[in-house]
Amino acid sequence: MIEFSRIELDPRVCNGKPVIKGTRIPVSVILEQIAEGETLETLLSGYPELRREDVQAALMYAKASLDHTDLRAINA
Repeated sequence: MIEFSRIELDPRVCNGKPVIKGTRIPVSVILEQIAEGETLETLLSGYPELRREDVQAALMYAKASLDHTDLRAINA
């Protein structure tokens, strides 16, 4: 099981979609921006509340989801 301390799953936040903990920024938005060719620097400047580790966590969460890895967000 992989634990993601930077990813939050809360039914009260963005309808339970995975978001970066402490924000309302869905993992899917980060993935979409990267897929559209945004650089990490542009992404971070567009979302000043994000850190490099948040983007890395979003990418690892997506990879684990595709690999059907047992996922658990840490809500502590």
